[in-house]
Amino acid sequence: MSYLTYLLIGHVAMLLHYLFFAYVVFGGFLSWRWPRMFWPHLLVAAYALGIVIIGWPCFLTDIENWSRLNTGREIMENGFIDHHITGVFYPPEHLMTSRYVIAGIVASAYAGLAWKLYRRRSAAVGAVSE
Repeated sequence: MSYLTYLLIGHVAMLLHYLFFAYVVFGGFLSWRWPRMFWPHLLVAAYALGIVIIGWPCFLTDIENWSRLNTGREIMENGFIDHHITGVFYPPEHLMTSRYVIAGIVASAYAGLAWKLYRRRSAAVGAVSE
């Protein structure tokens, strides 16, 4: 493979990383429109939590590091978030704060879905009893 092919693969992996990260943070809100999207998002959020808390491997990080090695660049020692997100979107000393904010965003998306489903069921029960 050529240098540009390796570089393209690495850039695509980085782009997919950003999309994955955005989906983890904001994807729960899709379930407000499409409630069945809750389960895929829950699985993705659980996987992301496992990456952060347990240290599960991320195949996108492996692909990006493979690309970096084949293009003569340094690999990402601590993964995508430490390399591309921390220090860019928030200062490094606010890593835990950012994790709490992200958890709050995901929890609020799920709470909003629960409220919406509760209201829908309440309206349906009220319509039946009339």
